[in-house]
Amino acid sequence: MTESFRRSGEYPQGDQQQSAYSGQPYEQSHHQQNTSSVNPEWPPPPAYQPAAGAAPASHGGGAPTALLTEPVSSAPAAPRRRAKGPLALLAAVAIAAAAVGGGTAYAFQELTGNDTAAGSSTSTSVVPTSKKGTVAGVAEAVSPSIVEISATSNAGSSTGSGVVITTSGEIITNNHVISGASQIKVQLSNGKSYTASVVGTDSKKDLALIKLEDAPSGLTPATLGDSDAVKVGDEVVAIGSPEGLTGTVTSGIVSALDRDVTVSTDESQGQQQQQQGGGSGSQQWPFEFGGQEFNGDTGSSTTTYKALQTDASLNPGNSGGALIDMNGNIIGINSAMYSAATDSSSSSSAGSVGLGFAIPVDTVKADLASLRAGGSDS
Repeated sequence: MTESFRRSGEYPQGDQQQSAYSGQPYEQSHHQQNTSSVNPEWPPPPAYQPAAGAAPASHGGGAPTALLTEPVSSAPAAPRRRAKGPLALLAAVAIAAAAVGGGTAYAFQELTGNDTAAGSSTSTSVVPTSKKGTVAGVAEAVSPSIVEISATSNAGSSTGSGVVITTSGEIITNNHVISGASQIKVQLSNGKSYTASVVGTDSKKDLALIKLEDAPSGLTPATLGDSDAVKVGDEVVAIGSPEGLTGTVTSGIVSALDRDVTVSTDESQGQQQQQQGGGSGSQQWPFEFGGQEFNGDTGSSTTTYKALQTDASLNPGNSGGALIDMNGNIIGINSAMYSAATDSSSSSSAGSVGLGFAIPVDTVKADLASLRAGGSDS
């Protein structure tokens, strides 16, 4: 039996070693029978383990001996290794894909801000990663997009704020900031001033779109967020030019949602308030809330919109400026604030008492096409 296994192992080697019985009919017949039933690459395991030292016999070591001494489990093991190869490759690819996917998700997260600060309202983040969730980070990221607007009319002059929304120089502000203006000047965050013209107005929403006539390159447009995702208690930042103090930053929270705020749609009403104010940044824009009028008479022509309420400090000149979430997204355009002053002409005694209102940015986005076409007042 040992010889039989040795000779079986020889067959893959061809005729390099000649047996003493080669050429005999029985051996040829036996050879044909064995080759028909034995896989030349993987011979069947022996019925019993060859005796130690028997394998070398008269052929002396070499490849056949190594083949015959292969462990019994090796024959099925090799196919299993080959079968596992594709599975292992697939597993490796899956792991690599997961790693790449995770990296992509992380990169996307950093670019789009899925890693948002607590209480934030939108997923997009324009605030540097190291300063997320901080007022300083929001101010740094958004201040270049906020401008000061000086409007001159026959009734006098007034100061408000605006938000740059395109690199071509489109700016969103309140309608009452530029209402009746014969000249509009815009001062950027870098201190440079440009002339602007009115593109469209919507007095019913107290919105206006103006555009720089000679817009410089390198303008930083703000990111418009999602006011529908805002929650009471979310931290917010307001940036504007109260009392003509360009780039003033204040902070607070969203105090309430969907407040019904009523403002005047009469252009002459705004001019009257400017005239009473007697100077830049001193006018109090009148509005109604909860059945009461604040900051003067709103007149007979009014409109009501749903507003975000905030306790972030707002003062005359903040109108048209930005209310911003902690990711640096614009969630509202500041439009009205309650002043404790009994005399609207005395701006020195006016001040924020934590009752301010902003037009939700979703309203702004829905109105942009109309404003670019001239607005509903055209």
